[in-house]
Amino acid sequence: MIYLLLGANLGDRVQTLHRAVDLIAERLGTVMQQSALYETAPWGVVDQPAYLNQVLAVETMLRPEDVLVQTQIIEQELGRVRFEKWGARVIDIDMLYYDHLIQQSDTLTIPHPYLHQRRFTLVPLAEIAPNLVHPVFKKTTSELLAECADNGEVIPYL
Repeated sequence: MIYLLLGANLGDRVQTLHRAVDLIAERLGTVMQQSALYETAPWGVVDQPAYLNQVLAVETMLRPEDVLVQTQIIEQELGRVRFEKWGARVIDIDMLYYDHLIQQSDTLTIPHPYLHQRRFTLVPLAEIAPNLVHPVFKKTTSELLAECADNGEVIPYL
């Protein structure tokens, strides 16, 4: 099972996230769970519009590197242009977990290296996988959220 974080803060955010979910289901595997949408404060670079974020649990047969390639292709197809780290974007798809794998390479780090520091990641992840254990920290999503120092706003999006 892989867990993906989707984020968008430019254009029609809702439509973009819906389209991303459809493309992920077509190319990566079965979407087993998806969190609600959350409107969240920007993180890293704060002078930008609010994001919509969502977490998906996806059953896949692809290798982690192939998941990364496919998510980057989906981002490009949906209009993602990379200008600035943590800058505004039409779509962002981050791999949070791939089963219980721990991997670090030049192109991919699993689990995602910042997931435990970001409320906009932990809140939707806790909605669908509160008891999922981080393979490095040996803590559940709920525990990581309770300990998270980030005070960025994360509000259910209606």
